[in-house]
Amino acid sequence: MADQQQQQGADDQAAAIKEPLDLVRLSLNEQVFVKLKGDRELRGRLHAYDQHLNIILGDVEETVTTVEIDEETFEEIIKTKKRMLPYLFVRGDGVIMISPPLRT
Repeated sequence: MADQQQQQGADDQAAAIKEPLDLVRLSLNEQVFVKLKGDRELRGRLHAYDQHLNIILGDVEETVTTVEIDEETFEEIIKTKKRMLPYLFVRGDGVIMISPPLRT
């Protein structure tokens, strides 16, 4: 019986997704992963979005990855910086990808 209910829920959700932004709509108030231009990544709760993918995230963890070249050995040094933010407004033209939460 529980399997039938899960299948019905999955079928209802699939029927609700007709356009790409429908998947974003289904992720409101859930944790999402956002990849931005400039090697920036965000994880946070999606509070709002619009058709331009301007988004408002809450409880955000921002990760910035930089690659530096050692002048003596010419090796790449990859550095990551993380910071936590209570809220963040992201302009849509910097968004490369939004990943909704995993649904099981």
